Amino acid sequence: MNYINVKGYKDGKEIQIKCSQLVLGASDFLRIDNMDFAAPVLDKFIELGGNTFDTARQYRHSEKALAEWIEMRNIRDDIVILTKGCHPTREEPKKARVTPQAITEDLLVSLETLKTDHVELYALHRDDESVPVGPIMEILNEHIHSGKIYAIGASNWELPRIIEANKYAEEHGLIGFTFNSPNLSLAKCRKPRWEGCVSADSAMISWHEKTKLPLFSWSAQAGGFFSGRFTRENKDDQEMVDVFYNDDNWERYDRAVKMAENKGLTPIQTALAYVLNQKFPTTAVIGPENITELISSYNGSKLSLTAKEVDWLDLK
Repeated sequence: MNYINVKGYKDGKEIQIKCSQLVLGASDFLRIDNMDFAAPVLDKFIELGGNTFDTARQYRHSEKALAEWIEMRNIRDDIVILTKGCHPTREEPKKARVTPQAITEDLLVSLETLKTDHVELYALHRDDESVPVGPIMEILNEHIHSGKIYAIGASNWELPRIIEANKYAEEHGLIGFTFNSPNLSLAKCRKPRWEGCVSADSAMISWHEKTKLPLFSWSAQAGGFFSGRFTRENKDDQEMVDVFYNDDNWERYDRAVKMAENKGLTPIQTALAYVLNQKFPTTAVIGPENITELISSYNGSKLSLTAKEVDWLDLK
């Protein structure tokens, strides 16, 4: 397993948080009533060298189930938890919740649910551009100084807001975002997969190349676009059609197929390698629902691509 480092803070000192490049996304797959099926996947992830888990308060079941698995295995000190807050509630999906009060509420609920006194990585799941960045960064820093969070990041924030937040932090002697979690995949989204979601565009990628800020990509495998389940003619999945079906993405698919044939891999493994071989630190949040899918991602993560190969896959 390959790893990256994320800058964090603990007991007033800067630390480096070692994160596996493959991040196991819990989402709704991980549930208490599904542990007989899910736990072996988590166990195998650890066996392969994985140590980082992505979850969120919004995911309903996964924080609780992850906590049960961690407790059963007694490995809290050996893993990295990335959880997220400030998503609109399921009851009021149109109502933004990016406020100091919501940050504190969601963090405390997540810590209780996860049965831990801290999380290594904490990201704001959504943004609300009507809220000034100042109070947001102030409250996040309070939780860093209290030891509840080691590193803070943005998930689904547009680049100008991330820059503004970090500028505020720098000017006020605060800790800024040390990671970002948008979508980044070989297939480019024509529209957000879900409301409020952000995909890394060329400007964001250039900024990451310049700053070397780590990027944690969700939906790194483009919802299975490169799995072979989808074709130009098959339009049964309307979400996939709306989000990914266009000529450029099909050309990327064809190139992933060609490269995979040359390297003895599969197109979806090649697409994963594209994400993990950027010019800045990246991880890919994956959602395998069985050990076979996990091992496929693991094998894809070991593929090294040159900058020229990455550009070729991306039509550059």
